[in-house]
Amino acid sequence: MTPILGAYFADAFLGRFWTFLIASAIYLLGMSLLTLAVSIHGLKPPPCANPNAADCKKASTLQLAVFFGALYTLAVGTGGTKPNVSTIGADQFDEFHPKEKSKKISFFNWWMFSIFLGTLFANTVLVYIQDNVGWSLGYGLPTLGLAISIMIFLAGSSFYRHKKPRGSPFTRMARVIIAALRKWKVQVPSDPKELYELDLGEYTKNGKIRIDSTPSLRFLNKACVKVDTTDPWMLCSVTQVEETKQMLRMIPILIATFLPSTMIAQINTLFVKQGTTLKRNIGNFSIPPASLGAFVTISLLVSVVLYDRFFMKAAKRLTKNPRGINILQRMGIGMAFHVVIMLVASFVERHRLSVARDHGLVENGKQVPLSILILLPQFILMGTADAFLEVAKIEFFYDQAPEGMKSLGTSYSMTSLGVGNFFSSFLLSTVSHITKKHGNHRGWILNNLNASHLDYYYAFFAILNLLNFIFFLFVSKFYVYKAEVSDSLAVLRQELEIGSRHRVTNSQEASTNTQVNGST
Repeated sequence: MTPILGAYFADAFLGRFWTFLIASAIYLLGMSLLTLAVSIHGLKPPPCANPNAADCKKASTLQLAVFFGALYTLAVGTGGTKPNVSTIGADQFDEFHPKEKSKKISFFNWWMFSIFLGTLFANTVLVYIQDNVGWSLGYGLPTLGLAISIMIFLAGSSFYRHKKPRGSPFTRMARVIIAALRKWKVQVPSDPKELYELDLGEYTKNGKIRIDSTPSLRFLNKACVKVDTTDPWMLCSVTQVEETKQMLRMIPILIATFLPSTMIAQINTLFVKQGTTLKRNIGNFSIPPASLGAFVTISLLVSVVLYDRFFMKAAKRLTKNPRGINILQRMGIGMAFHVVIMLVASFVERHRLSVARDHGLVENGKQVPLSILILLPQFILMGTADAFLEVAKIEFFYDQAPEGMKSLGTSYSMTSLGVGNFFSSFLLSTVSHITKKHGNHRGWILNNLNASHLDYYYAFFAILNLLNFIFFLFVSKFYVYKAEVSDSLAVLRQELEIGSRHRVTNSQEASTNTQVNGST
């Protein structure tokens, strides 16, 4: 949830570069603290071989404080890095340069590809090190990697295009909403040119883009109806109103992404727990259940390459859209995948439970004689869904946010994942409680998965995803894309040229009149 705060400081005060740099230092501090918490004897509980955790010596208050302090420090660092580093990357492409603009369309594909290369390393090499070597090295390696990555980032500082902060986005939006409410009885003129707007020169001087008035969310147009005061809480420019509209228009789409983010949370929770009940040996090698997430990563990496190199080019020839399909269509395909994923997961779990019953393993909860590889379809499909939905999500919220609120827009996609995790916990506890209280058995979700009914739970998720997909189709049907920034600039330049020509013409006419009057 912290990326909203990180985005706020970047857009309002520090700028994206400095916010990212300061947050990276906090992130490195958190990783260093976490590494110390599992390495120094006094900061970790003594080893315990007893299978019953209740009989082991508990961590002291100091040990818990250091460990959780490190985790919350990481959360703060994440808040400043996540919404800003991808935004800095996208800012390097010039919207007004045709070649750079076309390259930017592929940027988020390769951005996610790079991120998931790191995830693949984490889910394979790091998980193996943590399980077989120790936590000190398992946390020490990513800490060292983070320090090196910060140095690489700093090495390129002089080459970056830096965007200046433009003041608090929340204040700008609040002024529009309050001004519209205070003037709720005012009639909005039918001609948008009668609304209050700054001179063209004000925008060009500050490197900003003017946005023309749109009919959507018409109530907010009351904020720019001219009155006898210039109080910013009573009168806002058309551009300021349109920026607020752009951020508000994205909220229904944001809400539609919460449930898919909840599905992503299952990868490292219930999907992994299923893996612990299955045979994990392939020859002499035992697959750690946490490494199953690597199949999601591999699937996403392959899917992103296929999408960027083949699907996008083929679709472009059919649709004439530079992206192949628009961003919301790409998100919709990812959401449709989530319905299929949960249906597949439900059928696989039903088969697993049937084998557990056949072998009398329901009550004792012992390992089911099935290979862990039967879970591969749901992991692979999840990676394919991410290649559509997660890449499109971060691109959509960046692309559709106003120029001065890009970090805040990008934070929407991070917030979606945070809300998804909270929602996952809420659904898990609520469904578990309701099915225990009102069901004819002990509940759908128990510690003993062989006695649970995860197949019902996954089927429930499939229904929720279907309803969410219908909701997404509804809100996306009415969504109005913002005008391309480069198009807005072209219009602005035309108006400035026309205005300049008018001034030249008027000046020449005045000069001619003066000469005629002088001759007379």
